[in-house]
Amino acid sequence: MAYEVEKTDAEWQAELTPSEYQVLRLAGTEPAFRGEYTDTRTKGVYSCRACGAELFTSTEKFESHCGWPSFYDPKDSSAVELVADTSHGMVRTEVRCARCGSHLGHVFEGEGYPTPTDQRYCINSISLTLEPTEG
Repeated sequence: MAYEVEKTDAEWQAELTPSEYQVLRLAGTEPAFRGEYTDTRTKGVYSCRACGAELFTSTEKFESHCGWPSFYDPKDSSAVELVADTSHGMVRTEVRCARCGSHLGHVFEGEGYPTPTDQRYCINSISLTLEPTEG
C-alpha cells in the first residue's frame, strides 16, 4: 500500500530511536506497564510518533489495566488502518497509522469493556506523542 509519508528503512532508522524503530517499523511490542502513556490522564491528542498524524484523543482513552494505553475509538476512523495479523500463532487485528503505515498496536473486540464500542485499541506508548490541551 502507498502511504502519504514514505521513507526508506535507512531514513526511518536515522529519525527514530532503536526502540521506536523496533515497534513502529518492525511491529514490535514494548514491555507491559512501562510505557510513558499507560496511566496518564492528561487531556490532549495522541499522534503518531513517526509522522505526526493525529490518531486518538484523551476523551476515548480508558483504563483497561492491560499494560498499554487503551482507547475505544480513534479520533477519526480514517486515521488508522486495520490489518489482519496471524503472527505468533494468534489471529489479531493490527492497528497501523494510515498516513505512514507504522505499527501502533492491536484492536480487540467483545471483551466486555464498558465503552460505547466494546473495542480496545491496545496501543504502544512508544508509537505515540501526546500534545496536551487546556482544560
